[in-house]
Amino acid sequence: MLRIFIFAELKLKIMADLSQEEWAEQLQNDDNAFTLDVRTPQEFEEGYIPGAVNLDIYLGEEFLEELKKLDKNKNYYVYCRSGARSGQACAIMNSIGIENAYNLEGGFMNWEGDRVD
Repeated sequence: MLRIFIFAELKLKIMADLSQEEWAEQLQNDDNAFTLDVRTPQEFEEGYIPGAVNLDIYLGEEFLEELKKLDKNKNYYVYCRSGARSGQACAIMNSIGIENAYNLEGGFMNWEGDRVD
């Protein structure tokens, strides 16, 4: 029983795929939130979620180096166009010690919340 509890505790700190509603609500109520857009700069210029910082996952090693500079104590709300790249970004973030990374399911193309166009 203890092992299940420990695993459940650890699971909370691993990347989570959140629906739009969950992601938006959690982000709004999180005083330690950081919104990360992992699309290309061109995609970002076409529109983004307010307050998001753009860091292109296609930068490869440079992307990884920039992730390593981030505050590991923050809670990261990560999105891309459809949710695939941001899911990969969250996994990379977990692998370098960023415990709380939340992927927006469906990505920006399905985002119905506030946006900057």
